[in-house]
Amino acid sequence: MREVAVIFHSSYGHTEILASYAAEGVDSIGSVKAKLIAVDEVENYWGFIEEKADAIIFGTPTYMGGVSAAFKSFMDASVSQWGKWKDKLAGGFTVSASQSGDKLATLQQLSIFAAQHQMVWVSLGLMPGNNSTTSSPSDLNRLGSFLGAMAQANADQGKEGVTESDRLTARHLGERIAESVCRWSNTR
Repeated sequence: MREVAVIFHSSYGHTEILASYAAEGVDSIGSVKAKLIAVDEVENYWGFIEEKADAIIFGTPTYMGGVSAAFKSFMDASVSQWGKWKDKLAGGFTVSASQSGDKLATLQQLSIFAAQHQMVWVSLGLMPGNNSTTSSPSDLNRLGSFLGAMAQANADQGKEGVTESDRLTARHLGERIAESVCRWSNTR
């Protein structure tokens, strides 16, 4: 059985709901299992991440154009793992209250973080949705991201503020990572 760690920080529940959908996508591939890990509990899982996880999906809200402070603390603490995640697959997702919210900067920060750990980044793998007269906000990848999954949730709503299309886009990311784990592990 292959395993994927979904490491996330969530203040308002938005990122947590996306993490659960990403995990659902991972689990939809029969030979791969997801483990949800909140950043405030990650110190209990360093061994699992190093020894068992074939991939890591990073999830964080976008605050002030980057990852949240709690997620950045996890990134900084990961120096104890330096060199131990080499060749693991990585992917990521983020959410903000604004349609843009500078989410691309957050995904870039996550992909650079993965590269510093010598990981292999897996993109979202979807064409943009909601960008023509024949499309709708219900399309997957409605925010048009390529690097990872993006979501928008109103600041004054809890988990219910995450749209179904954004939830399903996170699910797609999890499925894509799990499929990539299967392909990657067969080549080593």
